[in-house]
Amino acid sequence: MSTKNPKTETNLQILQYGMKWYHMAHKARSLLDVYSRLFRNQFMILSMNSSFVDPLLQFESQLKKIESSFRMLVAMPSLDKVKEMGSSNEEIEDLENLYQSILNIFESSLVNLVSTDFYKLQILKEILVWMSEDSSYLQERIMMIINRVLRFAAMKARGHTSVDAPCLGVLAAELSLLCSHDDSSIVQQASLGMCHLFDIAKYQHDIGKSNPTDSKSHSLLFSSDVKFLAKKFRQDKHKIAQTIGQSLLPSLLTDFVRSLLMKLSSPDDKIATEAASILTLTLTFHSEKVTMVSKIVDAIYKQLRENRFHNMKCAMLRVITLLTRTSPKKVIFQLMDYPVPADDTLMEMWQAAGAEATPAPHILKTILLILKGKPREVEDSLTEKKRFSLDATNMMPLAASQALCTFLPLGSYKKAVAQFFPQLLMALIFQVFYSSELRLMSTDRTLYAQDALRVLLNCSGLQQVDITLMKNGFWNQLSEEPHHHYRVYLLAKTLSDYNFPQFPETMCYLYKLSVEGPRRSEDSIIVVIFLTELLNNFFKEPFPEVVLVLFRNWVHDSNPVVSKLSLRRIAYMSPVNEIENVSSLLIAILDAFLSKDETVVLQALLTLRALLPRLDKVIYSSLCTRIASSYCPLMNNISRRIRSMAIQHFGELLREMSQYMWMLSDVVLGGLVPLVLFLEDDEERVANACKHTLKICTLQLKWSTSYLLKDENYSFEMVVLNICNNLIISHRNYIRDLISDTSEFLWSSRTYLKRASVILVGYLAKSGGHLLLRDEIQVMLNATERLLQDEDPVIKELAKITHNIFKKIAHKLTSATLKENFQKLLKFFYIKKLKTLYNYNSPNGQIDSPTDSEYIKNDKAIE
Repeated sequence: MSTKNPKTETNLQILQYGMKWYHMAHKARSLLDVYSRLFRNQFMILSMNSSFVDPLLQFESQLKKIESSFRMLVAMPSLDKVKEMGSSNEEIEDLENLYQSILNIFESSLVNLVSTDFYKLQILKEILVWMSEDSSYLQERIMMIINRVLRFAAMKARGHTSVDAPCLGVLAAELSLLCSHDDSSIVQQASLGMCHLFDIAKYQHDIGKSNPTDSKSHSLLFSSDVKFLAKKFRQDKHKIAQTIGQSLLPSLLTDFVRSLLMKLSSPDDKIATEAASILTLTLTFHSEKVTMVSKIVDAIYKQLRENRFHNMKCAMLRVITLLTRTSPKKVIFQLMDYPVPADDTLMEMWQAAGAEATPAPHILKTILLILKGKPREVEDSLTEKKRFSLDATNMMPLAASQALCTFLPLGSYKKAVAQFFPQLLMALIFQVFYSSELRLMSTDRTLYAQDALRVLLNCSGLQQVDITLMKNGFWNQLSEEPHHHYRVYLLAKTLSDYNFPQFPETMCYLYKLSVEGPRRSEDSIIVVIFLTELLNNFFKEPFPEVVLVLFRNWVHDSNPVVSKLSLRRIAYMSPVNEIENVSSLLIAILDAFLSKDETVVLQALLTLRALLPRLDKVIYSSLCTRIASSYCPLMNNISRRIRSMAIQHFGELLREMSQYMWMLSDVVLGGLVPLVLFLEDDEERVANACKHTLKICTLQLKWSTSYLLKDENYSFEMVVLNICNNLIISHRNYIRDLISDTSEFLWSSRTYLKRASVILVGYLAKSGGHLLLRDEIQVMLNATERLLQDEDPVIKELAKITHNIFKKIAHKLTSATLKENFQKLLKFFYIKKLKTLYNYNSPNGQIDSPTDSEYIKNDKAIE
């Protein structure tokens, strides 16, 4: 072969050669025809290089011309057969020169293309692909041309500041397979070509660094090691794999891997085997540099799904194992993104991913991350929330639960399962809860979390726990929503009964979850149930302060179920007086009175009542005023249950704290209005609670109205009258505040409250109207005047009496100055006993007349 530089072969020389060989037309017509057509193709290729054609169209057109030239070239006879055409030494020499010139034209065309753009090394890759499609195309003469073009490109790369050759990965894949070819001459050329390719790649790699090293230190072009290295490539696949990983950029190495992966489906078993060998070795050394892992995994899945008995199945699964070593998160996310339930192919890929122990912790972390999602939860693409799946509904948690059934029993996962036991336990319990809410076509699809939970117990040395739960029918109803919270309790209790060795780690994780706050409110319910049961079994009361803080925080949780669970557990805490900061715990309960959820308020009332009798009297007395004040707003709650309980508990507090009445008198008077008005409540238990509590109040205040509440027969108006008479005697200064409190009920939607408040405000005005200021009287006049138009005739009649009372008070008021002086004068001397004003027939009482003998008798007693 000629050693001339192909670029020195000018068109003039080619023309001269054509004239020289014209006399040989009768002997080598086919060669001259190839020569002529290659010459025309080269002219077209070079003319396109200098035109302003779109780069993509230019490349496609040039590639077609190269392919045409290539197919003519490989169809030529060998040099030995060409020589046989000559009859003399001179003719043989001329034929040989013609043959070489044909090769040089093809080579110079390629060189010219590469010289203008490194991107066009892609054409060499296409040539190698054509050669792999037909064994007759694979010829040493073509390989030599490819080798020399690569050498030229490597020399040219040294003078450039950047090298854009995106095809190097695929080109390296094709050459690497030829390094194991049966033909030693092909192997030699492929190995040399690999050396030049690595030289380009290494220089390209340096350009990407912030401080590229001197290219001469990496160049193999003029090194004496080139032949030695090429020889190593022919003999050692490990060397090829190591050098490829060291030389190619991650994107190019990824192309290399994907190209070899496609070769695994080659009909040529030898090519597939060689590709598998090089692929496996490369990933063994350099899998951490591979990008687009998800696409590689997906390509394997598609190939194996199409043919489960693929000849290269083991090699493909080995690729999954090797990729999982360095990119476990990418592999697992891709494996979890296929439809549920998993098919046999996917399960085999799961097993391959879990074949080694080293990535096991990373895999479990990734699965736990996926299990944070809720199956079928719609993900909003407008938010910045990271999407687990391209599907609008997230089904990956179901896949992850099913995958755990494969991963957890693997021997390589024993240590990792022990490390992540608490996280896996709680994540699967959460998933069982989520699955119970699913309404899917196939009910089997909801049981993966339950199955994984059983596998976790059995893989963690808790087989007896599983057996006990199975005997109790636990697994049969675990995913049924109505029973789920009880089943969570039962699981925690059974674990505790067997003193499960993972208790310390589980407690720490539950505490961590509690402090950080679970992702969803329904998760909080499970955490509270589980943690509470473990605490009950492993800690003696009182709980440490660090745990009590959790319960205090849960009292105010946004989920009412969590609040109730916490309050319920607090109610049974003992001994109460040994609890650190018990005052803060009680205050947290009082704050729960403000909840908008009726059941939370009721539980808070019950919890507080359970604790107070057992509370140290010193602590109790320090908080009794605040506690009593917290009951007062609840006496007017819309819920009858809350009203009755708050009123009842208020009375019980007064009885328990009777010796501290001097502290509570203000609160008692502040709660007097609802206690009186709700005597008329149409709910019997509310009215009875008011009656009971009023008895205690009047007794503690040493009032003389308690006799009116000794039996079921009483008159509401008589109670009001007597209370107002007592106020005149001992608490006259409170009357203005009581009038203000009562006026708020005048606009109630409940008829009985309107009636009662009109009566009460009338008596209060009668007993303390002289204490009111001009503006206050005017406000009450306006209020009662509006009630004169009420639809209820009873209210209209009652309002008329009350309105007249305020009119008389206003009439007596002559001036603001006189009024103020009058107030001061009467503060100490004004005492006037009231008489009945309304003759109101109470629906709850049976004393209809103010002349009732019992009333008159006791009224005289007051005098």
